[in-house]
Amino acid sequence: MKRRLSMDSIDQEILTILTQNSQLTNKKIGEKIHMTGQAVGNRILKLQEKGLIQHFSIKINYPYTQFVRIFMDTPQFNQFEQLANSYKEVEAVYKVSGQSCYMLICHFSQTSLSEFIEAISKWARYSVETVVADKTRTQES
Repeated sequence: MKRRLSMDSIDQEILTILTQNSQLTNKKIGEKIHMTGQAVGNRILKLQEKGLIQHFSIKINYPYTQFVRIFMDTPQFNQFEQLANSYKEVEAVYKVSGQSCYMLICHFSQTSLSEFIEAISKWARYSVETVVADKTRTQES
């Protein structure tokens, strides 16, 4: 069971700014929200301790992105998960509820996607959706 994580409007502003650019210094973030860098640093540390911030990362501009829905035909979930996680092109493997069993976020070329599909076909049926344009709102500051 997930615990409820509480945060105030300042924490939310800090998270929004970090989501846009996690490389900003605490001082720069503080300038944006009218706080000292030290106060921002303390809040970020508390957000990490609460589990709201798990890690800092970058966003890679992949040439290809696919959403692959997996419909398991066999009960060999562990073997499938090991195989999926062995591919460097697989960014995320989510076990989901609904019609499919898993949702994968992948970055395969057409050739390597065909090889991956062939490998998983012994365990599952699949549906592949390929991203043709990223329409995610960007918040440049």
